[in-house]
Amino acid sequence: MYLKVIMHDGRSQALSDAIYTALETCNDWRVTMIPIEAVIPTPEPLEEEDKKANLAVLREELLDDVTRDAALTTDFLILSGLSTVVAAIGMNSNGVAAVIGAMVIAPLLGPILGFALGSGLGNMTLLRESGKTLAAGLGIALLVAFALSFVLPLNLESQQLISRTQVRLDSVALALAAGGAAALSMAQGKAAVLVGVMVAAALLPPGAALGLFLGAGEWTLASRSATLLFLNIVCLLVSALAVFRLKQIKPRGWIDQQNADRAFWLNVGLSVALLIVLIVLIIVLDLGKAVDLG
Repeated sequence: MYLKVIMHDGRSQALSDAIYTALETCNDWRVTMIPIEAVIPTPEPLEEEDKKANLAVLREELLDDVTRDAALTTDFLILSGLSTVVAAIGMNSNGVAAVIGAMVIAPLLGPILGFALGSGLGNMTLLRESGKTLAAGLGIALLVAFALSFVLPLNLESQQLISRTQVRLDSVALALAAGGAAALSMAQGKAAVLVGVMVAAALLPPGAALGLFLGAGEWTLASRSATLLFLNIVCLLVSALAVFRLKQIKPRGWIDQQNADRAFWLNVGLSVALLIVLIVLIIVLDLGKAVDLG
């Protein structure tokens, strides 16, 4: 039997959940979701309660997109390494265009969103895979930048390089806004918007700067770059978690929702605690600068 149903975006999730619940114990069934660009005549507008929970993508579609971006693949590792080369050379030569290009092609935002969505859904497999992918990507970036430091004479006059050691409170606001925009873009099915988000608060330049400073033995500058990198990761995670929660992206079953709630609040608690520690560290560093200047 073949059944075709045309639904508003805001109601399609409820329909797919109901179909899954009704057919869960049956065999040989499949639901295929196909986007529709236009309908004639124009359908009736959604009611207010449907608009509040309106998602442009289904939970399953969002999970598939995020899982794909957070997967640890050979292409991911190669792209991380190549983008690090571009970023490191660009920052060391104070080349703005090269740094922006490296931020656009860097794939490190994918596992951050995967970790946030995994927390929201209580999906431990996605949590583990995203964490592994992020660690591998950052590890490749650090190793490549560290190796380049023995070839490139460190240019401490480069504004692009030194700016990755400047950790201020506005860095917190920038990373929080970027993470929220990234998660909201994914939830609305607008992945192309992520390019702008990657440029706004990229993870790669601080990581590449950290590798360069470590290779050159600049421990103070390296510690500041590490702080900025860690701050970006925590802020992106906190804001993405908040957006996915506000969009009511939860598992289907009640028991799964309880597990997801525990995972969500655990990750939120740890992330907020780390964020508070980092903010205090930023304030202390700023005070130390003020004392030195005085």
